[in-house]
Amino acid sequence: MPAKSVAPVGLADRAILFAQLAAMEKAGLPADRALATVQLPGGVQNRVEAMLRLLTQGRDLAAAGQKSGLFTPLEVTLLQAAQSAGSPARVYERLAEHYAHKVTQAKALQSRLLLPAAVLVLALLIQPLPSLVAGNLSLFGYLWGVLQPLLILTALILCGRQWLQRLERPAALRAGARDAWLLRVPLFGQAHARRNTRDFFESLGLMLEAGLPMFEALPKACATLSNSQLRSDFLGLQQRVQAGAPLAQAILPLDFPGKPQLASLIRTGEASGTLPATLLAYAARESLALADFQEQLATWLPRLVYVAVALWMAYGLLTGGGIAPRLPAELG
Repeated sequence: MPAKSVAPVGLADRAILFAQLAAMEKAGLPADRALATVQLPGGVQNRVEAMLRLLTQGRDLAAAGQKSGLFTPLEVTLLQAAQSAGSPARVYERLAEHYAHKVTQAKALQSRLLLPAAVLVLALLIQPLPSLVAGNLSLFGYLWGVLQPLLILTALILCGRQWLQRLERPAALRAGARDAWLLRVPLFGQAHARRNTRDFFESLGLMLEAGLPMFEALPKACATLSNSQLRSDFLGLQQRVQAGAPLAQAILPLDFPGKPQLASLIRTGEASGTLPATLLAYAARESLALADFQEQLATWLPRLVYVAVALWMAYGLLTGGGIAPRLPAELG
């Protein structure tokens, strides 16, 4: 089965994997010896062993990870950029921290959603009971009235997971209307743009720090972008730099959060010869800002869900129609 059709490794396993790889890379172990020490559950370990075999056959780190299905397409692109920069240790660390933080947030979000989820299920179970007891609703109609909203919610959650996985793939070269719309979504669009630009400038800073020329580093940094509209815009930046414009001037036509401040920082970095360190410091601050946004989201989303469920129940009680969906006459 091609790697692209294999389901991504779970967040917790990815956090452990990259933490172990970062530690081994810092210790100076070659990639094959580092992988030989990695121990992960069941099917994930099979992928580790498949990647190890590919490394011993002469594949490079990123290609072996992609072929074995161990790394996502975006991770492959980041690691290819890191390999060009010399060492993937910093990317390993950043990915490990990123996934560990996402695991913590996911657990917190799940625990906070338990109460509104329980209230919703109880409402679905209790609201149609008077009609069932009075004989106005069949048992099948009652069960369908309870299950239908749950099935719809499950389908929406699965679609959401697929959509989030899509955001972890490198974008196509041609800008798409969906990605352009995504950047305009309130709150989320700005966070999505910040994550993409953080990835771009961090990868660029890593490669420049390792001595890679700007002209070679820019295309590799562009490949880390997962939004096709942003990738198209940043390809324009690449062309302006190739035409002789300094980076601080080349980013001015772009539109992304924090651009004026970054342009000023880049101008200072170019003048002082500390551009790689400037870009990496900017990326570190953006990572902290994104982590804070995700924490706020994990705090407020359960509260909003709870309020929505409570309002839905109140509306059903006040109107007398209940909160269960209307049923076809033949099911009543």
